[in-house]
Amino acid sequence: MKCPYCGDENTRVIDSRPADDNSAIRRRRQCDVCGKRFTTYEKVETVPLMVIKKDKTREPYDRAKIEQGVIRSCHKRPVPLEKIEACVDEIELEIYNMGVREIDSSVIGGIVMDKIKDLDGVAYVRFASVYREFKDVNTFMDELKKLLK
Repeated sequence: MKCPYCGDENTRVIDSRPADDNSAIRRRRQCDVCGKRFTTYEKVETVPLMVIKKDKTREPYDRAKIEQGVIRSCHKRPVPLEKIEACVDEIELEIYNMGVREIDSSVIGGIVMDKIKDLDGVAYVRFASVYREFKDVNTFMDELKKLLK
């Protein structure tokens, strides 16, 4: 494993343990050259998952897109990064547990909405406003009423 600080390939594992959800191995490493420490995660390689977009085109599943959407909706909210990462982990786990090779982007959006609702109410409304493409204030208010129930 290459050191992210100095680029040298002489690193060693100093600690290994299961990650939070037991779906990965967390490894603490130390560079033999510069002495800096860093963390890596080892996950099982899964069958590639394809996402079917609204326009029926297909693209490979990309965790970073979900992560960016959740982070964007939590912008300036008191939500710790650890909770955001845990939320994205839950979303990804639910997607992969479906056992499909292709999934509609609308299904992913629905899962994200369900999970983000528990994370932060304002983040949920922000995500919903983009995901549901509210056309006017009335549809926005309808979504807020659902949240308040």
